[in-house]
Amino acid sequence: MAIIDDAALDQIFRTARSYNGYTDQPVSTEDLHAIWDLMKWGPTATNQLPGRFVWCTSDEAKEKLAACCSDSNAAKVRKAPVTVIIAMDRDFHHHLPELFPHVDARPWFASEEGRAESAFRNSTLQGAYFLIAARALGFDTGPMSGFDGKAVDAAFFADTPNVTANFIATLGHGDPSTIFGRLPRPAFEKFNTLA
Repeated sequence: MAIIDDAALDQIFRTARSYNGYTDQPVSTEDLHAIWDLMKWGPTATNQLPGRFVWCTSDEAKEKLAACCSDSNAAKVRKAPVTVIIAMDRDFHHHLPELFPHVDARPWFASEEGRAESAFRNSTLQGAYFLIAARALGFDTGPMSGFDGKAVDAAFFADTPNVTANFIATLGHGDPSTIFGRLPRPAFEKFNTLA
């Protein structure tokens, strides 16, 4: 497999930033489909794909989400072209016959506690794939916590109690004036151990 070039590595990682605001350039429904059609290829355990994504594009949806956020994050949600709720389905195992057809993996996830742990871990991976796919396609993102998860669940997942919010992220074409200075990223030795 070939190494991608430095420009692509910069766009996805080295010069990419978390944005607090965006330009007026729109994000289309086709753009959201393109992001999904790229990010869906990222691996999850047993191809469980527990992530559930709510793309808040309307003023009504943004306002409903903003009401669940801290004041500073609420302002970001209202102004961003799109904010996505990255959620997790703790009953993902019901889809395994379709997604993992070569063996019945449902018994592997008989424990509700085990499913919750797996859904959290793998939906977090899918959220990271979303960030990478969006950047690869020329968009900017602003992942964040700073919201009331129970309020988001009540507002968006009341009819699906097995689905709960993991984190949220704004999406658009970033306004460079809204980012902070680059924060430190330590050398390998600080947080890594060779065993």
